[in-house]
Amino acid sequence: MGNHLFDLIRSRMPGPDAPFALIDDGRRYSYQDVLDASARFANALASLGVKPGDRVAVQVEKSIEALMLYLGTVRAGAIFLPLNTAYTPAEIKYFLGDAEPAVFVCDPAKAEALKPYAEKAGVKLETLGVWRSADVSPGTLSDKALAAATSFTDVERGPDDLAAILYTSGTTGRSKGAMLSHDNLASNALSLVDYWRFAKDDVLLHALPIFHTHGLFVATNTILLAGASMILLAKFDPEQVFRYLPQATSMMGVPTFYVRLLQDDRLTPASTAHMRLFVSGSAPLLADTHREWRERTGHAILERYGMTETNMNTSNPYDGDRVAGTVGFPLPGVSARVVDPESGKGLGADEIGMIEVKGPNVFKGYWRNPEKAAAEFKPDGFFITGDLGKIDPAGYVHIVGRGKDLIITGGYNVYPKEVETEIEEMPGVIESAVIGVAHPDFGEGVTAVVVVKPGATITAKSIATALEQRLAKFKQPKQVFVVADLPRNTMGKVQKNLLHEQYKDIYAKAMQAGE
Repeated sequence: MGNHLFDLIRSRMPGPDAPFALIDDGRRYSYQDVLDASARFANALASLGVKPGDRVAVQVEKSIEALMLYLGTVRAGAIFLPLNTAYTPAEIKYFLGDAEPAVFVCDPAKAEALKPYAEKAGVKLETLGVWRSADVSPGTLSDKALAAATSFTDVERGPDDLAAILYTSGTTGRSKGAMLSHDNLASNALSLVDYWRFAKDDVLLHALPIFHTHGLFVATNTILLAGASMILLAKFDPEQVFRYLPQATSMMGVPTFYVRLLQDDRLTPASTAHMRLFVSGSAPLLADTHREWRERTGHAILERYGMTETNMNTSNPYDGDRVAGTVGFPLPGVSARVVDPESGKGLGADEIGMIEVKGPNVFKGYWRNPEKAAAEFKPDGFFITGDLGKIDPAGYVHIVGRGKDLIITGGYNVYPKEVETEIEEMPGVIESAVIGVAHPDFGEGVTAVVVVKPGATITAKSIATALEQRLAKFKQPKQVFVVADLPRNTMGKVQKNLLHEQYKDIYAKAMQAGE
């Protein structure tokens, strides 16, 4: 049977001396180094008693060693469980209790704070640091790996065996662990290699975090299965991006990356002339950003749509029109449909409803939560994404918001994206977030939180006045707030849950004040 995912990676590797990674500390990793280092980590995990099916929880800074630990975990037959580096010890306590990993690997600087939680959960605590200078210890697991052999007999794992558990962001209730199989990861990466035309001579500028499906699976697995290489940056930094951009052929990023780079005079047609592909995901890319990037560089950003539970579902085409404001077509092997959220009936072109998907990319369910998984799969195997959208007559998928973001005001449905699009077309507006806030008369009041350009004369009142001519009255915000910025998570997604909390009492207070 072999080890499904790693056997596929091994089969598509170029020669052992071929480059895999240029690291921003100056080191270079070959594909032979990938084999050797991942074997060392697999041996280190085995020495700790890690068995097939065990979870290996990891909360560490981004590094080549962390990527090798991921591969070593796969080779050892265990399940890789990456955790956001921003999670607090109290949050880590939940994950350790829920996942019950055999080993928890953390940053050496956090070991003291996290040790009590690991001990209470009965989990072995190891550390993995980033080797950036002679006076920084790489950690206890690094020491074990460095002392281990560079050969390892990979543990047999089939296509349906779990390779990873990724916890959802948990903006509504407790995070759920999405169980991803070897074939979920392998099939999706192979599809992206072909759809996005990755080849051995490609060099990906990798500035994404690796605790998330985007940086870990979309970027890393795709490069591995293309036999290509990457430039591994510790984090997104425009200085580093422009330093290494001349050596790259492609880049994957979140919308914030592109917004930041557009603010830099070094972004020109000449500085990007050698680039083949810019990909954006993890959060919606504003149509204005898409248009401005094309005007400044001559490149059309390729936007795609994925989820923790499904990896990538759709993509704008490599050849053909990459339409701003859309996420393209279902990937080969993936089916997507839009249905009425209440009846489940299929909807026609341009009708807004719930997006459902089906394919080899779709996860196996939620860890120790079969009831939740059963509720989100249809009898015919389609997964209910929770995203509202439509498919236009040309077949492009449009995302209009999360199902939980739907606003019902006075009995009418309002889709936040429709209001946000109108606001963001106004001169002087950078972006907006539209939410529904409890309202004593209407159930929910449409509420807009808007970020404007420095020095712009646009005001909350002028925005509201302009929308009177653009939207039906029930869609118009009952209040508009102009703010300096919107709260975001580490992947650049606007955290509407925090906005809901901030503005939850505005209409109740207004009623009390007699306004």
